[in-house]
Amino acid sequence: MDMTSNAVWFTLAIVLITLVLRIIRGKIAVAPVSGKSLPPVVNCFALLGLWPSLYSKDLPSKINFLYNKYGSVFTISLFGNHITLLIGPQVSAHFFQGLDSDISHGKLLEFTVPMFGREVAYGVDIATRNEQARFYVDAFRQSKLRRHFDPMLQEVEGYFSKWDKEGIVDLKHEFEALLMLISSRCLLGKEVREKMLDEFYTLFRDIESGVNLMSVFFPYIPTPANRRRDKAHAKLVELLSEIVRSRKSSSRVEEDVLQKLMDSKYKDGHSTTETEVAGLIIGLIFGGKHTSSHATTWTGACLLSHTKFLTSASEEQKEIMLKYKGKIEYDALLEMDTLHSCIKEALRMNPPAPMLLRKAHKNFTVRTKEGQEYGIPKGHTIASPIVQNNNMPNVYKDPHLYDPDRFGPARQEDVLGGKFSFTSFGGGRHLCVGEAYAYTQIKIIWSHLLNNFDLKLLSPYPKTDWNKLIPEPQGSMMVSYKRRRLQG
Repeated sequence: MDMTSNAVWFTLAIVLITLVLRIIRGKIAVAPVSGKSLPPVVNCFALLGLWPSLYSKDLPSKINFLYNKYGSVFTISLFGNHITLLIGPQVSAHFFQGLDSDISHGKLLEFTVPMFGREVAYGVDIATRNEQARFYVDAFRQSKLRRHFDPMLQEVEGYFSKWDKEGIVDLKHEFEALLMLISSRCLLGKEVREKMLDEFYTLFRDIESGVNLMSVFFPYIPTPANRRRDKAHAKLVELLSEIVRSRKSSSRVEEDVLQKLMDSKYKDGHSTTETEVAGLIIGLIFGGKHTSSHATTWTGACLLSHTKFLTSASEEQKEIMLKYKGKIEYDALLEMDTLHSCIKEALRMNPPAPMLLRKAHKNFTVRTKEGQEYGIPKGHTIASPIVQNNNMPNVYKDPHLYDPDRFGPARQEDVLGGKFSFTSFGGGRHLCVGEAYAYTQIKIIWSHLLNNFDLKLLSPYPKTDWNKLIPEPQGSMMVSYKRRRLQG
């Protein structure tokens, strides 16, 4: 990425968050923390002084530079607003485990309301939002993952059966298309998969256009992107509501997440509405579509760039296929420890989101690994930079290297590093409910590829596109493939 766009990303991410929030909502009063030292402060003058050192660096390098200079807890203070970064597992417990009354997203995700609807997520109060989160948890329980296995496997086998005996493909594009099919089959149901898949994802792309800097800060301004988003949202709600009504009128029950959300009930006994189900599904697809395709792509880039681990993963597949007589089964996935570690290491180095944000509603205290205590005042925006948390040198040996063995039984670096050493899927009260689902579909895809194809990466190892609000592998990932038979 060129230095100009890199500087723009960093400037917008810090300055706009603070300046615009102040303009829109007014200056937030910060309550002092009695008897506690405040974290080191990086103000606008300090940032200007550091700019020559920060300018040419990508986002992780910028954060690492500030971490090395100011430590694991410091506050960026601009225009009367305060963003406090908590870096490393020792200071992250309250961020991930604090009650919603103490620390929450607040209004930071208000821009998603026009995308998902006012009936779900950040359009409703915290109590309702927590109940809706329970619906997701119920839908993705381990016991229900088995029901998704066969549909996932069928989609994977069907998709790759269309490949020739040999050829060259953009693996990034292939994974995006395949995961779209898996999502439509397992999450949306056969009505979307069989009748309206292209229409659904055309509309969904218009929903995604609501994720840009203008709409994040001004979600209701009638820009062309926001108008497309609103029109697409209305049409998606209409389509999904029709499916819900059709199933209910015919008493037809399907084994997909849409059905689970239809059958969900609040604590007072009332069922989810058609509009709520539609909003929950849109939010679910938004949260998982990009992250799964990016994680699958990064796994491929890492494996195909490291012969040692590609060989280890392939040898594991041979052993498991021999045990299961050449057939992938759900229980076989649970034994793919090497492949699991390869995926997890790709996610450590390339997390789905570079940083998580919360708003502190009450004062709290953190203690660094050096024993220094800091009082974090109410009103601060709290940031947990995953790109730094997953690369702490006191937790991970040579964190810049791709080394899946770090998660093996002999090392278990993330376990020894303590809770919140690995936060690619969040943690604590905010752990991603789709973590097991994501690993399942990625394992099925790569198990099939390792067992049936010889692959060679033709493109350079991809860089991260930090211009995107959801960073992704930059450009294409061209791979040559040659079909082969499974060796027993």
